[in-house]
Amino acid sequence: MDSVRETFIWQGLTIETLHTPNWSEIYRTTYGYALSHLQISAAERAPLPISATGYVSHFERADNIEAEGGAVAYVQAWLEHAAQSPAWIEAQQKARQLSLF
Repeated sequence: MDSVRETFIWQGLTIETLHTPNWSEIYRTTYGYALSHLQISAAERAPLPISATGYVSHFERADNIEAEGGAVAYVQAWLEHAAQSPAWIEAQQKARQLSLF
């Protein structure tokens, strides 16, 4: 299991991905396609629209990740999509708004 670690910036946050393209050879042999494992973490565990803790472990078909352009492109697209949720937008607005109480 060779893994690739990459770092990128998303909305000012440093995000690290650890991608294992073929997590289990037995899985690939059994199902006919590779299962990838992604570990995604934000610097200082800052909340993300895909994880309130700033860390997520995610399994995905390897061909889906490759179709997006690789692990970083896949995670960026996932973050962008999730950032459109009303809950994330509201949380971001509250984080920017100073509270008097």
